[in-house]
Amino acid sequence: MADKILEVKELKLHFPVYDGIIFKSQVGAVRAVDGVNFDLYKGETLGLVGESGCGKSTTARSINQLHRPTSGEIIFQGKDIAKYSHKEMLPVRKNIQMVFQDPYASLNPRMTVGNIISEPMDIYAKLGIYNKSKNDIEKRVEYLMERVGLSHFYKNRFPHEFSGGQRQRIGIARALALDPDIILADEPVSALDVSIQAQILNLMKDLQDELNLTYLFIAHDLSVIEYISHRIAVMYLGRIVEIADAHDLYHNPKHPYTQALLSAAPIPDPEIEKNRERIILTGDVPSPDQERFGCYFCERCSHKMDKCEKNIPELKTINNTNHQVACFLFE
Repeated sequence: MADKILEVKELKLHFPVYDGIIFKSQVGAVRAVDGVNFDLYKGETLGLVGESGCGKSTTARSINQLHRPTSGEIIFQGKDIAKYSHKEMLPVRKNIQMVFQDPYASLNPRMTVGNIISEPMDIYAKLGIYNKSKNDIEKRVEYLMERVGLSHFYKNRFPHEFSGGQRQRIGIARALALDPDIILADEPVSALDVSIQAQILNLMKDLQDELNLTYLFIAHDLSVIEYISHRIAVMYLGRIVEIADAHDLYHNPKHPYTQALLSAAPIPDPEIEKNRERIILTGDVPSPDQERFGCYFCERCSHKMDKCEKNIPELKTINNTNHQVACFLFE
């Protein structure tokens, strides 16, 4: 395995819930992220998959401190950045960039494409962190536009003059502007047509090979995650329940939730699809505002044991492999 570039330990982000109109008091918390652990290695793509609302996007935003973590550690380049101030985070954010889900909302409609892509470089140049002249920045904007598949002659156009796929290419160019080490891709293709999704995914893979980029790629589409990821982490109710190499996870899922999730994904072969066993989960996803003392999945699990209700299983490695699972069945 390549060098470890990011390490997340027991990351938590709880949003407080207040009651009262004038004298507000905290009456609870929404546990959006509740003890996430994973490592990210140089040059790989770690796919983060799970149901909507399980905390995937909040995890990515916590890493970059767009949401300040409640507790936990985020080790980047040997330093814990989880408690960094805004000023301390500035040089860190240069190396950890984001591509957002909605290409319509993530671009300023009043700025030209050239200004959108150059804005990170302009800001960091004023701070003295990015030592490039205006002419160098202009040339890099043109290079980045060409590299993501857009003519640099369009740099004076506005976002509304582009399609959804083209706007996402602009977002990718902006993320690449400062030569980051890590890109946090928050469902970057979910708002696009299927044919455009393939183009964007292939572009991201080409850029990764060319620039040795590291991706944390978030999605809820299992086929997208399988195509782009080297390793996959499965998330449920604010916690990661399984991490494995992509091929291993899809062909040998261990956690009951992962097995149910994969059984719900359609297979484009009618014979296999017809004879495949479905795992139907009972009940609904529990509310994230409740504190839990046992396994987060035990209320919907057909393999539930007594200790599942009283203890939270830790993410542990199985038989000295790259496969990790948080389940008492594999102790």
